[in-house]
Amino acid sequence: MIFRRILIAVDGGAPAVRAAAVGRQLAESLGAEVSLFHAVESPRDPAQGDASAEELVELERRRREEVFADLRGQLPASVIRMAKLARHAEPASAILQTASEWAADLIVIGSHGRDGLTRALLGSVAEAVMRQAQCPVLVVKACPS
Repeated sequence: MIFRRILIAVDGGAPAVRAAAVGRQLAESLGAEVSLFHAVESPRDPAQGDASAEELVELERRRREEVFADLRGQLPASVIRMAKLARHAEPASAILQTASEWAADLIVIGSHGRDGLTRALLGSVAEAVMRQAQCPVLVVKACPS
């Protein structure tokens, strides 16, 4: 299988940064296109206090742009093209839909490496993507601190 289009799912956390680095290296070695993707769940963060839904969306947009800017600086010019995609939806579903629409040959996603009860309680976006994707998925585990 030839990987020409690599979708890298990012959320700004350490596993995503590591996944982006691995995806970048793979894309560079293959001359593949890269798209960074960030899913934003509906803003319902009680820690935001009295912020309106519009203000929460704007905060998420700024956070997403910061994530993309940081990662874009890590991608060399030899990567043919990079798009930045975003969607307001549950992350696993949004990643799968975007990969299908963009015709990705590979999805690269980070994982905290949780198991057992922690994963059962918190869920795993990486696991859901891996189980349901129509293309190969490379799950990059976060390095232990």
